[in-house]
Amino acid sequence: MSGLSAFSRPRGSRRGAVALTLVVTGVAAAQLACGLPGDESPAAGHAAAQAPAAAHDAVVEAAARAEADGKSGADAAAEAVSRSGDRWGTVYDPEEYAAFEQALDGRYTGVGLRVRARADGAAEVARVQESGPADRAGIRPGDLLRAIDGRSVAGLPSTEVVRLLRGGADAVPGSQVVLATERSGRARVHTLSRARLHTESVTVGRLPHGAVRIKVTAFTKGSGAEVRSALAAAPARAGLVLDLRGNSGGLVSEAVTAASALLDGGLVATYDVRGEPRALHARPGGDTGRPVVVLVDGATMSAAELLAGALQDRGRAVVVGSRTYGKGSVQMPTRLPGGSVAELTVGHYRTPSGRGLDGRGLTPDLDAGAGDASERAETVLSGLGSPS
Repeated sequence: MSGLSAFSRPRGSRRGAVALTLVVTGVAAAQLACGLPGDESPAAGHAAAQAPAAAHDAVVEAAARAEADGKSGADAAAEAVSRSGDRWGTVYDPEEYAAFEQALDGRYTGVGLRVRARADGAAEVARVQESGPADRAGIRPGDLLRAIDGRSVAGLPSTEVVRLLRGGADAVPGSQVVLATERSGRARVHTLSRARLHTESVTVGRLPHGAVRIKVTAFTKGSGAEVRSALAAAPARAGLVLDLRGNSGGLVSEAVTAASALLDGGLVATYDVRGEPRALHARPGGDTGRPVVVLVDGATMSAAELLAGALQDRGRAVVVGSRTYGKGSVQMPTRLPGGSVAELTVGHYRTPSGRGLDGRGLTPDLDAGAGDASERAETVLSGLGSPS
């Protein structure tokens, strides 16, 4: 089972909430593959949260009592989580948790689509994975997704759209799914075979004036090493734009690895587990000369906030964009009687200077406003100068 984790979206139901191991995440495991953004606004009206140890014990005991009575331990645990006031806590059944752990590895069974909700409620294709089933079928970003296997997706929650695209926990590569799409008013129907795919969480490119842009959409397994490799391959005198906009979190170990690529050791963050203080440190030997701008926005969460906050506090980067989401609590998984898994809040993390971001977010050094954030980032880089 995964170790320490943290959520980046409030609990909406027992199924489909999100957690990522040791650390901080805002990406629902299934949404690493595809999905619509869920309700990211903090839930209101909860009772005061129980102390972590008390909440943990209450959830485990509720599951055990239900199993002893021949009832669902998962349902009883979910009810106990709801009463605890832990808005980030959730309960997974065994199949859901197995799928979640696969997503942390950057692997999933699906068609290679990422979908977002438009202001009018329509589901729009945001990204198509290269060489995946959707790409081969000719589906493109900007297409509207109207139905999956004959079921309209209008108004469906993100977790249900993801479930339909992926086919549920029992879906296997080769299973078929029928998508109804629309492009420029023209309806199209595609019959796709699901495949075993790998999440592309790190992409690298060049900006118009020569800066290297590394975009990290989630901190899945291996993403930190990909950032390090991309940086090592970049021209020595090129500035770096580390784009964390829309990054909803992931494995904290990967965020620390990414930080190590730009720091020569030292503190990345502190956190506590049931009151016991812990610290995360970068490895020595990172690139400390190259000018760096970090791009953030209101969808930058959890592990991504941890990384941006570390680089900002350590004076290693100028942070440009808008205030981040503000998810700074840490969750830990517990296997429950009956085999389900509860993810419960056990503590909070802080930046190297001691700032707590939970509920506050990270304030950028420069507000990008309504302009082109990438263009603003290159302007800032030109003022920082190139390494000598």
